[in-house]
Amino acid sequence: MSLKDFIGQTITLTVARQAAFGYFLTDGTEDVLLHHNETDRELNENDEVEVFLYVDSEGRPAASTVIPDVAVGRYAWVKVADVNPDLGVFLNIGLQKDILLGADDLPVHRNVWPNQGDLLYITLRVARNYLLYAKLANDQVIQSISVSATRKDFNKNVQGHIYRTAKVGSWIYSIEGFKGFIHESQRKQEPRLGEKVEGRIIDVKEDGTINVSLLARKQESQDLDADRIYEYLMSRNGAMPYSDKSMPEDISERFGLSKAAFKRGLGKLIKEGKIYQEGGWTYSKKE
Repeated sequence: MSLKDFIGQTITLTVARQAAFGYFLTDGTEDVLLHHNETDRELNENDEVEVFLYVDSEGRPAASTVIPDVAVGRYAWVKVADVNPDLGVFLNIGLQKDILLGADDLPVHRNVWPNQGDLLYITLRVARNYLLYAKLANDQVIQSISVSATRKDFNKNVQGHIYRTAKVGSWIYSIEGFKGFIHESQRKQEPRLGEKVEGRIIDVKEDGTINVSLLARKQESQDLDADRIYEYLMSRNGAMPYSDKSMPEDISERFGLSKAAFKRGLGKLIKEGKIYQEGGWTYSKKE
């Protein structure tokens, strides 16, 4: 077999000779370069060394003593290093050279592409030119590493990363190892692929998967709504032409809230003694 057949995998080779810029390793038939940038230790002739093989920018097989968690046939979580709108996203697997996840393998809408620092669960694939590319884990792969939630997990807070996106919803893999779904009605905006999100478990299915909501709990939501209303009120020097008598469409246009949510927020502020209403207006109480 040629060394190119081991691209994207780990192999043990022997140091054939040293060069000014690194070491040439051999399997007895072919040589491959281990650049000084890809090793943190001194090697001697005839040393055996475990290396990861990839293809450098010149299209030549190259070696690294950095053994990535991910390989051909092996999946791992890796961090997004850079985003190129024309090409896709580049992933840091530990080598000097980042690995590309091409635009064709990313969501159609650029606004849900991963950002730098987001995490993706991927494996590596070798193209016909022996270049390495990233390949996203599909639903079956995520299922294979997931654990089942139980009814005891219902209503618990949960954190995880988005591993698949669609208009109808987003799919999440939680820190606990739960595989879950976030329906579009349970999110204010569509999260990015690879984004870390936090929500709560609103259903545990018979197969152990979960449904998650990214919306704030009622009390948390009421607090946020009240803060938004009060902030706007104070930006108008403590007086605004909105009250619990205002039209729903006016409330929605100004605050992005339903009338019910707006009234709950007002009620909280009134109860706290921060505001009062008069003549269809709302006023702050002067301290």
